[in-house]
Amino acid sequence: MAIPGHHIPMALLGTFILAFGWFGFNPGSTLAGGDLRIAVVATNTMLASAGGALAAMIYMMARFGKPDPSMMANGMLAGLVAITAPCAFVTAPVSVLIGVISGVLVCWSVFFVEGTLKIDDPVGAISVHGVNGAWGVLSLGLFADGVYGDGWNGVPGKVTGLFYGAPKQFLAECIGTLTCCAFVFVSMYAFFKLVDVIIGNRVSAEVEIAGLDMPEVGALAYPEFVLSSGGVGSVVPAPAPLPAPAGAPAVARVSVTT
Repeated sequence: MAIPGHHIPMALLGTFILAFGWFGFNPGSTLAGGDLRIAVVATNTMLASAGGALAAMIYMMARFGKPDPSMMANGMLAGLVAITAPCAFVTAPVSVLIGVISGVLVCWSVFFVEGTLKIDDPVGAISVHGVNGAWGVLSLGLFADGVYGDGWNGVPGKVTGLFYGAPKQFLAECIGTLTCCAFVFVSMYAFFKLVDVIIGNRVSAEVEIAGLDMPEVGALAYPEFVLSSGGVGSVVPAPAPLPAPAGAPAVARVSVTT
């Protein structure tokens, strides 16, 4: 069972801060404000992020009857991740399509990774960055329209995708994606196995439920809440402090149960 996020408005604020930063990341990667393609990059970035958030919202409403704000945030981030590779090489309608696909894909992937593979991924990082990063690279090989990128990386001709008559670009993206997946899986599997032997990768189940605040830093991040017996992640407001006796200094009282 997932532990609910403690502050959805703050999570959404963080999402929009990331989205704002993405406009420095994608358009800024041109490294030349005089290159007018920067306007296309910025527009495509915005369209894909909106498409991802909207698609994730519609998917969650269709499946569960309610929009899920946290999945909408992941949908927006998935759209941003997916458009990063092709942002300078695709048209505006295709950017929306890439974002829409990424918004649905992130929902499918989250349920598959956590529900089927049983991999603990609380924020959906595998789905947002891994799955949709791969989708974004492949989408470049599919949808690049052949109007930009002549001579990039020493390759003659503009960047053109499979749907515009150039299968070699898509093949190159497939090879790059598989190579990246293989390298990351092997290297990180070895790394985390080593970490597990030396210091361990996880805390105890009790600490996971109670939170890392006290065990790791010795302070409660949210002293107004205590764990209840309602299940994993259930919280109830802590009782109000008792009034101090007359003449005695007021002392903060915190009720904590584990």
